[in-house]
Amino acid sequence: MVSLVLLLLHNRVFWLPKPLLNREEGEPNRTGRSWIERWERGIIALAQPATAPSRAVQTSTVADLARFFPEATPVRIPVQFTRTGSQPGGDSAQESTVIEFGTCREVLFACATPLEFADVLRLRNSDGSLDTEASVVAVQYHPGATIVAARFLNAVPNWIVKP
Repeated sequence: MVSLVLLLLHNRVFWLPKPLLNREEGEPNRTGRSWIERWERGIIALAQPATAPSRAVQTSTVADLARFFPEATPVRIPVQFTRTGSQPGGDSAQESTVIEFGTCREVLFACATPLEFADVLRLRNSDGSLDTEASVVAVQYHPGATIVAARFLNAVPNWIVKP
């Protein structure tokens, strides 16, 4: 009697329906053996090995600089900047760019103009709601791009990032 109960318990797994291994009903088994046979032989493998692209977001070089500003928030504000207070006889550089990160006191962006620490910039957006000066506080040089963090010299009352 006990052996009959054990036999029934042992075979219980075979009373359940077999799962469909990533295939539709009626589709042939691509691996050639059922999963039970492969389990008994110790052969557990994918039917078709493959690789998948990473889901990690590619970070920009501006995001790399933003790591040093923990309160930085992603923003996308198109602006035009002009380097002011340049060396005597030097021309003021002017360029359009996009502010990618901002804090309540700093902006971070990429540009093609080679800027240096303590350069003073005048930042303006197209509708004139942002028109202020900022001083460069951090610079990273990359091939073809300069990554800049600039701190506002005066309080900006209508700045999007609040303390």
